[in-house]
Amino acid sequence: MFRFCYPRPVAAPSAALSARSDAKRNRERIVSSARELFARAGVHVPMREIARHAGVGVGTLYRHFPARGDLIDAVLAESFEELVALAESALAEPDAWRGFTRFVEEALVLHGGNRGLKDVVETNEHGRTRAQAMRRRLRPLVANLVARAQEHGELRSDFTPQDIALLFWGSDRVIELAGDVAPELWRRQLAFVMDGLRSANATPLPAPPLTDAQLRRVGAKPRSST
Repeated sequence: MFRFCYPRPVAAPSAALSARSDAKRNRERIVSSARELFARAGVHVPMREIARHAGVGVGTLYRHFPARGDLIDAVLAESFEELVALAESALAEPDAWRGFTRFVEEALVLHGGNRGLKDVVETNEHGRTRAQAMRRRLRPLVANLVARAQEHGELRSDFTPQDIALLFWGSDRVIELAGDVAPELWRRQLAFVMDGLRSANATPLPAPPLTDAQLRRVGAKPRSST
């Protein structure tokens, strides 16, 4: 009479468990290092520098993140959510003009502390699926902020959602130039600009707004650092 013996479950070898733990730690170190470097220097930081900062080899970095966009998505997901939350909160503001200006101001605070976020928000060049999805979520919110302020007669009627980028570019440049000397100077510059956006002060503009295609081309151009 034959006796059938079924194999007992075999526990995962300790070596495999250790390898998975090492891989998880390496990924966390890569993301943490990229977050720090992107915030300080923008998303163009060389991948080799990120790997060195994380204490891993370049091959290890690319095993976890085959493309720069994959790493950008992993690093900036939380910051993107915060930016979308700012827009949603601004839309809930009863005063349409206050909601519009509050969003611009608070978004610039985020930009000032995170160059990587600024690089991704102001252009269509960086990020992959997640970054693109977040842009799609943000665009209609910004368009609603603009339309609401115009409907209430506060924001000049010829301002477009694409013009938001001009506000960011101008203030970001002030932050870059004067941030170490006068960190709040950008607020003064922005106040001048916002006063000029009031419908009561509107005069004909000498040039049309950028199209979406033009905005992408301008935003993709490298900016000189000082």
